[in-house]
Amino acid sequence: MCTGRIDLSFVLRALSKGMDGVFIIGCKLGECNYTTHGNFHALGMALLCKKIMAHIGIDPERLSVEYMSSGDGIRFAEVMNEFGSKIRHSGPLGTGEGIEKGLLAQKLEAALAITPFIRLLERERLRVPLRTPEEYYKFFASADVNKIFKEFIVDKLAISQIMLLLREKPLPTAEIARRIGLSSSEVSRYMNSSSRQGLVSYDEGQKSYALA
Repeated sequence: MCTGRIDLSFVLRALSKGMDGVFIIGCKLGECNYTTHGNFHALGMALLCKKIMAHIGIDPERLSVEYMSSGDGIRFAEVMNEFGSKIRHSGPLGTGEGIEKGLLAQKLEAALAITPFIRLLERERLRVPLRTPEEYYKFFASADVNKIFKEFIVDKLAISQIMLLLREKPLPTAEIARRIGLSSSEVSRYMNSSSRQGLVSYDEGQKSYALA
């Protein structure tokens, strides 16, 4: 399968199923047999996924992308051994990061839920103008991309996680803040926005938010 077919949801789903790491191997950059250069798409996807992983508390080094040809058997063995050693050193997913299993599952589910939005954002705002590895790394580390990530993806992730919590039962602002690690003022801002969109409602009697 061409690495251009690999979607962000594939990586997040693998992690949510309990995989301790994800390793992607593609054709050498600049040597695509087709005109799509899907391996560059995989690189961009991986760099964005690493940002998401870091934001939700997962070591981004649990995701690795390498490029080689069918003749690179020795190198393949070397990088696989290196990656395996790295994952063993990191420990089981979540345990190595000090994240409780249930919270980790919730964070990954929240990230999975917004992958359609992230795909759209990629097409509209996260296209790399040049096709060189250096340009990709530079682009995804830039202040502009960090701003887009914070303004769009971080907010969507927080709201997605809050919606998952409220699916269980109505909760007050302070409890939502405690369970997802945000301040009460941040939660209030997200709830006000979600209320205007008709996603949540506030119960004055219980002093809690619930799904609308």
